[in-house]
Amino acid sequence: MRRRATDFRRPVRRKVPDALWWALCCAVILLFIYILTRGTQIESRPPLSKRTYKNDRIMEGLNITEEMLSSDSVTRQLNDQISLAKAFVVIAKESNNLQFAWELSAQIRNSQILLSNAATRRSPLTTRESDSAIRDMALLLYQAQQLHYDSATMIMRFKAKIQALEEQMNSVSEKSSKYGQIAAEEVPKSLYCLGVRLTTEWFKNLNLQKKLKDKRQVEMKIKDKNLYHFCVFSDNIIATSVVINSTAKTSKNPNMIVFHLVTDEINYASMKAWFAMNDFRGVTVEVQKYEDFSWLNASYVPVLKQLQDSEIQSYYFSGNSDGGKTPIKFRNPKYLSMLNHLRFYIPEVFPALKKIVFLDDDVVVQKDLSDLFSIDLNGNVNGAVETCMETFHRYHKYLNYSHPLIRAHFDPDACGWAFGMNVFDLVEWRKKNVTGIYHYWQEKNVDRTLWKLGTLPPGLLTFYGLTEPLDPSWHVLGFGYTNVDPQLIERGAVLHFNGNSKPWLKIGIEKYKPLWEKHIDYSHTFLQQCNFH
Repeated sequence: MRRRATDFRRPVRRKVPDALWWALCCAVILLFIYILTRGTQIESRPPLSKRTYKNDRIMEGLNITEEMLSSDSVTRQLNDQISLAKAFVVIAKESNNLQFAWELSAQIRNSQILLSNAATRRSPLTTRESDSAIRDMALLLYQAQQLHYDSATMIMRFKAKIQALEEQMNSVSEKSSKYGQIAAEEVPKSLYCLGVRLTTEWFKNLNLQKKLKDKRQVEMKIKDKNLYHFCVFSDNIIATSVVINSTAKTSKNPNMIVFHLVTDEINYASMKAWFAMNDFRGVTVEVQKYEDFSWLNASYVPVLKQLQDSEIQSYYFSGNSDGGKTPIKFRNPKYLSMLNHLRFYIPEVFPALKKIVFLDDDVVVQKDLSDLFSIDLNGNVNGAVETCMETFHRYHKYLNYSHPLIRAHFDPDACGWAFGMNVFDLVEWRKKNVTGIYHYWQEKNVDRTLWKLGTLPPGLLTFYGLTEPLDPSWHVLGFGYTNVDPQLIERGAVLHFNGNSKPWLKIGIEKYKPLWEKHIDYSHTFLQQCNFH
């Protein structure tokens, strides 16, 4: 039987599935193209929408309309002119061209009325209705340019004006400083009155004199080394009274306190009368005058020698030696007062004592000070609170470091300290001849080239390397010239009214006066007679 040849042709039934396959492929490709195109459109839309939204927010925040953003907007042109015109109005007034300033202001009002009317009717300005205003304003702005109201010229004018104002301010500041210094040195009428009345009372009331003479126990206490000894050098009766009264009030054992008060001959009788008439809770008060100190003479004390020099007297009392270049505060004659310099002679003033606390007459005591006498000074002479928390309280701010003597002996960054509440070890003082050190530097500064004013600079030199730092709470400063941290006030043992604004003066800082005034008995007959209040 013969076999049939093989047929290599595809069967007819396979043509239909192949067509379907190709159709499906085409559909998938078309679907992919459609999805891709659609995705591109979706991705491109959000940034456009976001940008539009952002612009809308900016326009809303700045109150900008589409009409104002238009390139041919007359509203925008008017607004620009108004802004420039307002600047020229200020410049015209500065130049004293008041007529031109008035014309600009009038035209600004006309343009603003046009803008207001357009905003009210809610339709943009037309060129026809704004043409006249724009032209008139443009003419005025051109005229301003012709008057040199340009930026460069005005900058030069303003610089000259600023310089003139600075010179005026410096002049006013200098006058204010002079008047403030004069006010600080003034003796209030009430204080002068009290001195006169007390002096009269002392000489006519023999009982007061007898009262002091009969106190033999006072003489014993004055030299008793087991008691707490304080010293004050002052010619101010009320200020000294506040120091002693506040110390007595805050002391746990006032009967163990001895105050050594040194004044001048003018105030000697009034001081004795006041402290004989008043009791300070058992505190012992000794009153002396420095004119009685036999060792206090020109051959021993450089300050007294300087007082006899005609050039020094001219410098401090007339102030004409340098053409008025030196500030008035450097010329205060109190810096040559012996009451101000006695602090450097404490061992000579009190030869029987071993330790003493020095207090200025412008302090208030609000805590017991007996612990000061048990502080170990570690072989140093002076116990004081340091004031170098800020740079201007370091040595280089008080002394002239261009002088070779100062440069050679003192560290410019050494920490300064405060006079006004100091513990002095008089045994070490005598051993180290501290007064001799003071004399040396005073004689070197006879031409005022080492320092210019005060007792603090010579004190910094004299007690250099001989000062023991005390806890800052013992002595809080600044009540006479600045604001003080309330926490420091609360913790402070001694509050110091250093500065010109003393609490007994009208220029005293009002919020700090009660700290001082609460230690004065205003009901005292003499205080009422002298109008103390």
